[in-house]
Amino acid sequence: MVAAATTILQLHMVTWNVGTAEPPADVRSLLQLDSQPATDLYVIGLQEVNANPVRYISDLISEDSWSHLLMDTLAPMGYIKVTSVRMQGLLLILFAKQVHLPFIRDIQSTYTRTGLFGYWGNKGGVSVRFSFYGHMLCFLNCHLAAHMNYALQRMDEFEYILDTQDFDMYNTPQVFDHKVVFWFGDLNFRIADHGMHFLRSSINNGRFNLLWNRDQLTMMKKKEAILQEFEEGLLCFKPTYKFDRFSETYDTSGKKRKPAWTDRILWRIKPKAIDTEDENSSTTSSADDDEYPIKVTQDMYTCDVSYGVSDHKPVIGTFNLEMRKKETALVTLTVEGHWSADEDATFTYTILENCESSTWDWIGLYKIGFKSASDYSTFAWVKDDEVAANGEVQMSKNELPLLAGDYVLGYYSTNMQTLIAFSPTFQVSFHKYIHVPLC
Repeated sequence: MVAAATTILQLHMVTWNVGTAEPPADVRSLLQLDSQPATDLYVIGLQEVNANPVRYISDLISEDSWSHLLMDTLAPMGYIKVTSVRMQGLLLILFAKQVHLPFIRDIQSTYTRTGLFGYWGNKGGVSVRFSFYGHMLCFLNCHLAAHMNYALQRMDEFEYILDTQDFDMYNTPQVFDHKVVFWFGDLNFRIADHGMHFLRSSINNGRFNLLWNRDQLTMMKKKEAILQEFEEGLLCFKPTYKFDRFSETYDTSGKKRKPAWTDRILWRIKPKAIDTEDENSSTTSSADDDEYPIKVTQDMYTCDVSYGVSDHKPVIGTFNLEMRKKETALVTLTVEGHWSADEDATFTYTILENCESSTWDWIGLYKIGFKSASDYSTFAWVKDDEVAANGEVQMSKNELPLLAGDYVLGYYSTNMQTLIAFSPTFQVSFHKYIHVPLC
């Protein structure tokens, strides 16, 4: 049997402690929208999103201002918000190209509080896990304890987060069960021992390597086995904390906080199992991992000092994910005939595999450029008698959009918490009673 070809997909990650600030007017350079090859997945982790009680409740009813800006920026480029999880000021958002959405499955999220002995969520971790073309990925966004002298507490918090976060998945119930884990956020590790003059001189001269051996996270990796499983790119960019807002000048306040690489992105590939005495035994964690490995390489690890709304600068990490796709489509959607608001419309769907459908599944009509699964023009439920077989569904003309445009149908799986199929793009024509002025 000929092995399936490997595919390289592009992952763009951002971590940013936004210091309760409102977002800047433009985040295009942060997202590097003009990069080639184009990004396939965006994973954005924010810390200290404004979470005062009135604002937090408002954000639970509708999206927060940061999510709005990211969706408004990415949707016109063909990226759709897949999911998000928020715990007070911690926010983790996943975006993907539409073509990948049907292969992002089994999405689950969770969170852990570590503030005030675990009762307050100003510190802690939020995570999202999912299957991506059959590969189990987990993203963990953390905000750990602050201040120079709390390095050991930060480690304790990280281990507590790992111990308490679990998922309702038989094969990946905990974070480290996933094939790839990305750990990122405001991890708050500082640069120990060096005085302010040496720190600033090294930074100003671009001699960051002089500071690496006193970076607390780097020092911790030498003695903490759990950290030795993680990889991180070289810190060849300015420490990202603490800046005067709207400047590239380090803290000039009375506190004069020392610069530090508080904001980090690390990753972990699931280790191979330890060899047994049986020479014929497998050395990989599973036969599946051996047959379908995933390779992670980092293209870029940097910060963007041009953004000044916070006393932290955002950190960007871009990665190549090299993998063999091992998932196939679950459902097909076929549009029947001509669509306009003048008549009822018909489409059919076909379940191709053993897809666990639900009577709560639905099929939405989406205008191209839509932002998320809930951003539909109209939708139809999958009825009881249509769940287990091929189905024909009608949408009433009264529910169809009056104005013309390019649309797709999307099948939303309640069990998988995502859109698992799309129709080809098609046009909905103008309603004949709509007057369109001539230019």
